[in-house]
Amino acid sequence: MNSALYQGTVRHRRFAPVEHIFRYRVFYLYLDLSELPEALDHLPGWSARRPALARFAREDHVGDPSVPLDQTVRELIESRCGNRPEGPIRLLTMPRTMGIAFNPVSFYFCHRPDEALSHILVEVDNTPWGERHCYVVDTDRDNLASGEALHFRVRKTFHVSPFHPLEQDYVWRFSRPSTSLVLHMENLEAGVPRTDATLSLRRVPLDRRTAGLTLLRHPAMALSVLGGIYAQAARLWWKGAPYHPHPNRLTTKTGDAAS
Repeated sequence: MNSALYQGTVRHRRFAPVEHIFRYRVFYLYLDLSELPEALDHLPGWSARRPALARFAREDHVGDPSVPLDQTVRELIESRCGNRPEGPIRLLTMPRTMGIAFNPVSFYFCHRPDEALSHILVEVDNTPWGERHCYVVDTDRDNLASGEALHFRVRKTFHVSPFHPLEQDYVWRFSRPSTSLVLHMENLEAGVPRTDATLSLRRVPLDRRTAGLTLLRHPAMALSVLGGIYAQAARLWWKGAPYHPHPNRLTTKTGDAAS
């Protein structure tokens, strides 16, 4: 089975116009979409079919919930890039916990039939507007670095946080998923880093023991992360971080905005 869990930390840093830093522990599902829903059937408290303490829900992700997620992702990438990933698609995402869904960002690692990485789709949900947007990078066309590290720069086109303006670029640096996984994102304004976020994760098996211990340690992770983000937003407001209202440029409830 290719599906697994990743456990670790996420760190956020803000450099200007106010300084701010926080870190918290997280876990992510790493799901080979071809292995759903069976990948979670053997795990008590987990499911991809019905409500559970930890649940992968198709409706929490891009596109029509009645259409298989891998089909939606392949068609979306083909519409953006002109070429279609025909191999495995593996998704790094937070599951619902205790019925609560909160997924600021999910990553789809899309492969050719020979397992070579062909595309990365980054699915972003904003809070509190409930909108969704997908960025797509073609690893052959857009990759700025060789070897195991992947390095991309894209123009920000989707309003995410009231403490970030839309006029920014993203720089993403990925390691390839293996025994560890590091994902680093910078927000640039006029070429200057304003904030960054780093996921530092290690892979563990998606078995009964590990999945059970993960739920014991983080039974309400989605609620904890959601509460933490609002608490940090309050601290930023108290520090005097500039507020940027939603520009109403995108209405991508189902996630089909242009990048």
